[in-house]
Amino acid sequence: MKILHTADWHIGKALHKHSLEEEMLLFFMWLIALIKKEEVDVLLVSGDIFDLANPGAKDREIYYKLLSQLIPLNIQIVITGGNHDGIGVINAPKELLTSLNISVIGGAKDNLEEELIEIRNDNGDIVLVIAAVPFLRDRDLRSLQKDKQYDSRAEAIKEGIASHYGQLALICSEKYKGIPSIAMGHLFAKGVSSSDSEREIHIGNAAAVESTIFPSEFDYIALGHIHRPQIISKNEFIRYSGSPISLSFSEKEDKKGVLLLKLENGKFVSPKFIDVPKQRELKKFTGDHHQVKEKLTAYKHDYRLPSLVEIEFIEKEYSSVRLSENATLVSEFQDSTDIIILKSRTNFSTGTQDTSDLFTSGENIEDLSPTDVFIKRMNLEEIDELKQKELKETFLELLEIVSAEEV
Repeated sequence: MKILHTADWHIGKALHKHSLEEEMLLFFMWLIALIKKEEVDVLLVSGDIFDLANPGAKDREIYYKLLSQLIPLNIQIVITGGNHDGIGVINAPKELLTSLNISVIGGAKDNLEEELIEIRNDNGDIVLVIAAVPFLRDRDLRSLQKDKQYDSRAEAIKEGIASHYGQLALICSEKYKGIPSIAMGHLFAKGVSSSDSEREIHIGNAAAVESTIFPSEFDYIALGHIHRPQIISKNEFIRYSGSPISLSFSEKEDKKGVLLLKLENGKFVSPKFIDVPKQRELKKFTGDHHQVKEKLTAYKHDYRLPSLVEIEFIEKEYSSVRLSENATLVSEFQDSTDIIILKSRTNFSTGTQDTSDLFTSGENIEDLSPTDVFIKRMNLEEIDELKQKELKETFLELLEIVSAEEV
């Protein structure tokens, strides 16, 4: 049996208002071809199917079209909701999808047995069990901890997540004794390397979980939420697949891929990382006006899609004339077939700057996440590093509460 692990598709994602739809569709074409080539039996998608809790009609169409193309391949598909996904949106077609061999768990279940998905062979025998754990929200964790008191909210989160997986492991050991099992998850594990594109829920505070929360009864842990592929605690069977495409400029050097896992004679073979073909490049050009112009003029690439570019002009003394020249240079390259300039800004070593310089040229507050705006505002104040850390952690906790209530 072959199992393919992927996550964090973020259908509908836009990078500085530029849609990444073309790149995502090319990934889906490649994914279908890979499943056929490798004769994959099970596809696991560990959360963040969509970028927004209430995706637009076009994004939902892309999702359902992909599923319709996967159905004829005769594979079992298990999909869990992430922190970006609206539970109602993910669960809406659940009954229909179940009849098509697609299991969907948008949010945590009161009856944890409903999160366990049985995988059967052609003879109808259960050969694998999937603990399909979605992103666990505050209300999910509180339901497991009604009679307990904790010193901090972070401790309560970690204990709640551990309890959820522990109860699932106990059910597996009693009901499916001797049968291999996989646990899915959408969370932030301690020690990971994150990028700028993850929404800062459980990131930046003390709620990162240790790998020890995953019971040994599970043979493989298929994680989502972190966009860089990585192994947790040097255990190759606890893995983030990462996002299949770059979702921010901080990921421009990252490898993107999926994980292929084989089950042979009741044992899992070491997961194989398969690179997703790169369809475009993310580039940042830095320097003064003349240096940037030379770099833009000389730049060429062999990728299928135009490169997405951000520009940072670094000038010595403030000059409104130089600002105008830089803006003109950017406009001259907007019709290029090789690049798409998403944003540009000019920094001066000396001279007049004001609050508006916190934002890049052409950038609006609507383009930024709440965390970005808060940090930019905080940077205007004379606040020491320790106080900034405390304020950010408090802000992230409030943001998580608000986000959970909106979904």
